[in-house]
Amino acid sequence: MEIICSPKGIIDRKRPGQGVMDIAGAGFGSILLDLSMGCSEYELEAMGKKRAKPLPRDTILVSKHPKELYHVLEGMVEKCRAQNLDVPVARAPFLCRDTKHQDLDELIVTLTEESIKICGRVGCGALIVRPISEDLNFYLGFADLARENHVMILLENECRDFNGHLIRGFLSDPSEAAEWVDELNRKAGEERFGFCMDAGTCSLCGQDMQQFAAVMGSRMKAVIVRDCDGHSESSMLPFTSVYRGQPQTDWLGLIRGLRENGFDGRMILDISDTAAAFSPILRSGLLKLAKSMADYLKWQIEIEKTMEKYSSIVLFGAGNMCRNYMKCYGEAHPPLFTCDNNRSLWGSRFCGLEVKPPESLLDLQEDCAVVICNIYYREIEKQLRDMGIKNPIEFFNDEYMPDFYFDRLEDR
Repeated sequence: MEIICSPKGIIDRKRPGQGVMDIAGAGFGSILLDLSMGCSEYELEAMGKKRAKPLPRDTILVSKHPKELYHVLEGMVEKCRAQNLDVPVARAPFLCRDTKHQDLDELIVTLTEESIKICGRVGCGALIVRPISEDLNFYLGFADLARENHVMILLENECRDFNGHLIRGFLSDPSEAAEWVDELNRKAGEERFGFCMDAGTCSLCGQDMQQFAAVMGSRMKAVIVRDCDGHSESSMLPFTSVYRGQPQTDWLGLIRGLRENGFDGRMILDISDTAAAFSPILRSGLLKLAKSMADYLKWQIEIEKTMEKYSSIVLFGAGNMCRNYMKCYGEAHPPLFTCDNNRSLWGSRFCGLEVKPPESLLDLQEDCAVVICNIYYREIEKQLRDMGIKNPIEFFNDEYMPDFYFDRLEDR
């Protein structure tokens, strides 16, 4: 799975150097080429309206000159290249959710075509397109140009504004979206279309993200990860929209769904609102936290793949987390035994496993992994390394398991 950072709220398109440097410095290796930064939804919405103030004389309005789209973002692309940031995915300009315009379809087509050409120019293999039409032929019209530029078009689940309320829009139903992608590819004669699931849109529409991801399966090539309160459009740092200690986004459903469908595509982290609210002085630290959160989500989604890497494993911990491991993965990935620091447990059996002292790990074959099933991960990892254990050490976490025990064992 590839982690990609959205540049919105972080990079100033006219002075992109610092933002690009902060993204690279946080450890991101890839960036989303968000072409709406060159022609925003607000610029499109302002078309035909009288401006309160005249624009600066050197301002280029891409809405009036679509062929200038690459030019206004060229500096950002060059800075990304200088920082060795890949640009694997782009996003085409789109309209506001509550747009009053019904006359911009032709312009959106032109901007999408320019976006496809830009993807071909910079070597970007996928373009996210927010749907505006329910006509299959509308999207098939991009297939030849996309093929010529080696670009896959990723349709996005949509929500729409209805009298100030965001409700489900086109392709928000996963079964419908799956049928659309399949039919588009059938008519295109190849896999030229895919899907990008916007987790924020699912949250705003009150959808079951686990079901959405499971139904889309391998059609889903990208997922946009952002937090919101489930009512208002926003793109916040994951796990920060909370009420009385509870997350407003269904992270459990998202992680379970992506794990269930074996997702191995692009995870695009969009924290534009959180980033914009932070002082530029703090932004580099925020991005490091954002990268660690993206790594955490990737780790949770791929936790089963982690277990599959090893021919043999042992667990460390004989408590609730060990019990949940055995319930979910004990049959598919059976451990040799488990260890615990509690002397009173040594020699007993727990969930069918013999409980041994930590020193028994010194006798393991070098390719056997030690999986820590205890929340004191870093402390235990240091203990094991200080003991001289060289084996691979992995962490197990039962927060987002497909199944778990609701009752808790007493402290052991």
